[in-house]
Amino acid sequence: MHIFLQRRDLERDLHRYVEWLDTGEPAGHEAAEYRPPVDIIETGDAIEIVADLPGVSRTSLRIIFTSGTVVITGHKRAHACEHRDAAFLLAERGFGRFAWGVRLAMAIDAGRARAEFEAGELRVTLPRIEERRGHEIRIAIEPEVQAR
Repeated sequence: MHIFLQRRDLERDLHRYVEWLDTGEPAGHEAAEYRPPVDIIETGDAIEIVADLPGVSRTSLRIIFTSGTVVITGHKRAHACEHRDAAFLLAERGFGRFAWGVRLAMAIDAGRARAEFEAGELRVTLPRIEERRGHEIRIAIEPEVQAR
């Protein structure tokens, strides 16, 4: 099954994608429950996406690059909610499922992409493909064929 992401419905489609990853069945019309802070950094040869994900397990993360769009999904558990006799007195930290995506306007070499996850920080590096438009490429002229 394929889920196609469109810019105007990206948040809804990302949530549907999270549901599909978790259950194997497309569903969901709810918004993502948690929104992690994310930075996008452009270097000379790559795009880096850095997300703060404290409390998120490595096994809950999924990173997919499709049709020029990077999609990061996962789940952050709220440990206090696991106790039936507990109640929040103050709740400032977010938790729940999340889906985040961005469409990149430049050509990416997805085969060389890599991700690192350490101390609650996810860093995705997407190497750029060198633009070839506007570069002068010399085309050799074949030698003249002599008539027989």
